[in-house]
Amino acid sequence: MNAETYTASDIKVLEGLEAVRKRPAMYVGDTSAYGLHHLVYEAVDNSVDEALAGVCDHIKVVLHGDGSCSVGDNGRGIPVDIHKESGKSAAEVVLTVLHSGGKFEHSAYKVSGGLHGVGISVVNALSEWLEVEIRREGKEWTQRYERGVPKAPLTATGTTKKTGTIIRFKPDATIFEETTFSFDTLSNRLRELAFLNRGLKIVIEDERDGRSHTFFYRGGIVEFVKHLNQNKTPIHPKVLFFEGKKGDIEIEVALQYNDGYQESVFSFANNINTREGGTHLTGFRAALTGTISNYAQANGFLKNFKGGITGDDVKEGLTAVVSVRLPEPQFEGQTKAKLGNSDIKGLVQQIVNDKLAEAFEEDPTTARKIVDKCVRAAQAREAARKARELTRKKGVDDEGLSAKLADCSEREPQFRELFLVEGDSAGGSAKQGRDRRTQAVLPLRGKIINSEKARYDKVLSHNEIRLLISAMGTGIGTEEFDLAKLRYHKIILMTDADVDGAHIRTLLLTFFFRHMTPVIEAGHLFIAQPPLFKVKRGKVEKYLMSEREFEDFFLTAWVETAKVKVAGTKTPLTGAPLLEILRAGSEYRALFGKLVKRGVPGPILSELLRTKFRGTKRGVGHPEIGEAIVAAAATVNGYTIQVQAGDNGDPHRVTIAGPPTVTFSTDVFKSADYATLLEHWEKIAAATKGPTMLIDEAERETQVKGVDGLLHAALDRSREGASFQRYKGLGEMNPEQLWETTMNPETRTLLKVTMEDAVGADQIFTVLMGDAVEPRREFIEKYALDVANLDI
Repeated sequence: MNAETYTASDIKVLEGLEAVRKRPAMYVGDTSAYGLHHLVYEAVDNSVDEALAGVCDHIKVVLHGDGSCSVGDNGRGIPVDIHKESGKSAAEVVLTVLHSGGKFEHSAYKVSGGLHGVGISVVNALSEWLEVEIRREGKEWTQRYERGVPKAPLTATGTTKKTGTIIRFKPDATIFEETTFSFDTLSNRLRELAFLNRGLKIVIEDERDGRSHTFFYRGGIVEFVKHLNQNKTPIHPKVLFFEGKKGDIEIEVALQYNDGYQESVFSFANNINTREGGTHLTGFRAALTGTISNYAQANGFLKNFKGGITGDDVKEGLTAVVSVRLPEPQFEGQTKAKLGNSDIKGLVQQIVNDKLAEAFEEDPTTARKIVDKCVRAAQAREAARKARELTRKKGVDDEGLSAKLADCSEREPQFRELFLVEGDSAGGSAKQGRDRRTQAVLPLRGKIINSEKARYDKVLSHNEIRLLISAMGTGIGTEEFDLAKLRYHKIILMTDADVDGAHIRTLLLTFFFRHMTPVIEAGHLFIAQPPLFKVKRGKVEKYLMSEREFEDFFLTAWVETAKVKVAGTKTPLTGAPLLEILRAGSEYRALFGKLVKRGVPGPILSELLRTKFRGTKRGVGHPEIGEAIVAAAATVNGYTIQVQAGDNGDPHRVTIAGPPTVTFSTDVFKSADYATLLEHWEKIAAATKGPTMLIDEAERETQVKGVDGLLHAALDRSREGASFQRYKGLGEMNPEQLWETTMNPETRTLLKVTMEDAVGADQIFTVLMGDAVEPRREFIEKYALDVANLDI
């Protein structure tokens, strides 16, 4: 049977669906945000499989206002004929039986990303409801399921000339802790899929705030490499691209070198990101090293250098994407993180060997630039060898470590923790306050080297880095790094709550990301959360982590005894209802200020809120938002306003004459910030319509002006008789306080450093820590208004 005739007979059934709702983590990873988004990926993968079969070129993902998500394509549509084994429609089998699908029958799909085949049936099982719409053979078919159970048979509801499938589902809140889809998380994965599938258009729309993206890349992974290098400086203008085919196996490789020192290589098998590499990546590296080394030898690049070029030398500044498609991928582990097919290595190696040698012959200028960079890397490696040898742990006195490191007595790494602290004063408090049995402390002096800008040998010769590597015991570099030798299974960054502390923490994170990624991937890196305030009110003493917690502490205490009469309420508010209004007022004030900073005049914003204008409502586009702003400005008077339409449905630009003249975009009113602001306004609106009265113990009333006045009065009164201290540095705390707040495993808060989006992480480190100034300036301009912790 060929791919053109995908019918019920292609659907193979392996086992039942019962276990999915009992053990969801086995099928989607977990029940938090990761597992939630995995549901969408499973649905999208089915559509991409249609694209790989050559019968689909358009996929649309919509995040709906009711919390559901739909994934549609213009493929063949799931078969609707009756499945012989079960007597049900093939669509119902696909949606209700685990391990059912055409991907087990190679005639229907030569190549498929969903190896485990659990796919859409798992999405169905873990959804509160799921609706499927199939367009196939001139008819439109629909069916609804609730928690995996069909409510009626698949029914023909009309005729159509189109083909394809639309799956709409709402995740089950009784299973998932998190049920709100992230537009950005999904966009990153969909962009990746569009890069990997040349000519496939993927659209994502968010009905909640009006955002949308269209991903369409005719250049495929060539454009992926350009995207990865967009904030770097390539040393040769053209991305090198090679492709080859053998039977049903297809191989694509794109690469370009930049003038940096870091490597960004991403490998994929059937669109699945193989984070741990595998045979395709091994073949690519072997070919790249061999071809560059041979070219250097043959063309006299190594005459002044005794050593040769190694695999590490060709990594420096390399950006590459390796993508293979094969009928029967063997992935090591359920996570599909490493490709195991042995025949792929030789095939990739042969294609890259032949095509790269050919490219070097045709373009000697590019060849010279690449080989010259690799030779310089080899010379730097030789210089780094001695520095690296010094970092090997030969004993506790190595590198003067014993003078700095306060080690712990526990010998088992899984019970040991290493705190990295800035400076000797914080180091002193930490050494005295720690649990000497399981906690070690290493003070680091001054700002450590920026690993993004510095060459490898310079990083290794930096004293604080050498101390850190010695303390950890893993060694460094591809040849020597061994995670099994890690002496502490919790590495905890403990820096001050000021800008200097944040900078040191960022420099350390950059080092770990660029030179010790496995430590992050294995979940061994953490950030301590020292408190910002110590508060004492009566007999209650508490440490608070943020300004918000600080305010909330006093408001929560105040509402226990306070009584407030608000317009529109018959009885005075107290307790939880009063606290809800105060919290909404506090959030409202912060968000209102944020939107005013973006250029929206306060009176116009207030008028739009008063009329409950919703920019995210279905049918409200940028022209309607522009009209609403003009109407609001006319109501409050005194504004000269001009609205400039955007191109192709883009946001409109609003200019309001000054002084000072301000401009802002209509997409402000489609943002999550505005939607949340409106929610808070609806909670506090009644309190703004008339007098607000505070009632004291003697039943005397004091009038305050609106919610703002109420907040001020609440905070002032609740702070009476209380004392509080704001901490700037860890050195300000005595050892007992540091233990109690930041180091005690029973009471502390630790943030685990994880890396879900490797491409995004790579780009953010390049922008913020790299050499190029312009991308950093653009980033700061874009996000400056969102900064909450600015120390000027």
